[in-house]
Amino acid sequence: MPNLYIKNKKARFNYTIFDTFEAGIVLNGPEVKSIRLGKVDITDGYIYITRNMEAEILNCTIQNYSHATLTTEKFEPKRPRKHLLHRKEIEKIAGKIKTGGFTAVPLAIYINKKQKVKMEIGLAKGKKTHDKRQSIKEKDISRQEKQIQKNTKEV
Repeated sequence: MPNLYIKNKKARFNYTIFDTFEAGIVLNGPEVKSIRLGKVDITDGYIYITRNMEAEILNCTIQNYSHATLTTEKFEPKRPRKHLLHRKEIEKIAGKIKTGGFTAVPLAIYINKKQKVKMEIGLAKGKKTHDKRQSIKEKDISRQEKQIQKNTKEV
């Protein structure tokens, strides 16, 4: 498990995830330090493919690092950030988004063993309201089963 692992819990609730990818992110120095402190919000983010076949994320907020020097460039918390993916992965994501009605959403952001910031991207389709209710029921049932198992072990 990586040192820092920030999940997008809303994504798994609002979407059905069909495929996942791991991507690097192009960041500035203060942004990396801010991520290490956990000052990042990916709940409203989504990935889109540009005309140049590059993947970028929008609405991902990385807060300003408090100890950054004044000489660093102007900091924009919600600026588009480029993803580093293989060409085939980008083509697959672009094809699914255009034809299949899929959406590319960030699932998690973490720092791997080589101290690189990575983002887990999911190809997803939106859930309907009744699907969301069903997932809530399943969570409640599994929670009750775990509680029963815990109580029987204690006795």
